[in-house]
Amino acid sequence: MARILIVYSTTDGQTLRICERLRGILEARSHEVDLVPVSHAVDAELDRNDTIVLGASIRYGRHQPAVVEFIERNAQALNRKAGAFFSVNIVARKPGKNQPQSNPYVRKLLGRIKWRPREVGVFAGKLDYPRYGILDRTVIRFIMLLTGGPTDPKAVVEFTDWRQVEAFGELIARL
Repeated sequence: MARILIVYSTTDGQTLRICERLRGILEARSHEVDLVPVSHAVDAELDRNDTIVLGASIRYGRHQPAVVEFIERNAQALNRKAGAFFSVNIVARKPGKNQPQSNPYVRKLLGRIKWRPREVGVFAGKLDYPRYGILDRTVIRFIMLLTGGPTDPKAVVEFTDWRQVEAFGELIARL
């Protein structure tokens, strides 16, 4: 049994849902799991855990600044632990963009940080136009128009492949 800390940053809640699924998988394997938002993850928590998992969403082509700050502030501690990172973004809905080596956001982030997680995952997110404010809905619809995605302002489309999430959870369980 390992102590596992899952730290997350979510914009619309899908990353949190993925983290909750991972927690369920890990707890079913008798691991002790804490789930905390990146804004509440403090340095002391890292030392108490055997494995650190960080999940982060993308909005407008960027991970939230708090994610990068957390990694930069804790890179040494993160590198001493078994670790995993995953990104949640709509681009990952496309074949060829759903792997760490091919997803532009993951490649960019991993190229600029000093943390080298043992496992890296990329999951497609959820598009939920009715939940967005007018500005986000308009901008996201325009992006979807340019990239061949759904543009119906009433559309709710979950692109997340939950079998892929479960497979990632099994990888983490073995760390």
